[in-house]
Amino acid sequence: MRYPSEALWQEIAYLAYHLHWPLDQLLDLEHLDRVRMVRAVVSMNERAWEVVRQYAS
Repeated sequence: MRYPSEALWQEIAYLAYHLHWPLDQLLDLEHLDRVRMVRAVVSMNERAWEVVRQYAS
């Protein structure tokens, strides 16, 4: 079974946008490493937005 190509490109686009890594470097990541990176970036973004909301209140 193959990983859905649309899901792969969504992950690649998300990481490229946030990390500014080149495409070839992102494509070289193993699937589980890429998923872990996406989760880490999501977590960092959520924490950053919590701080923004805290100071905006």
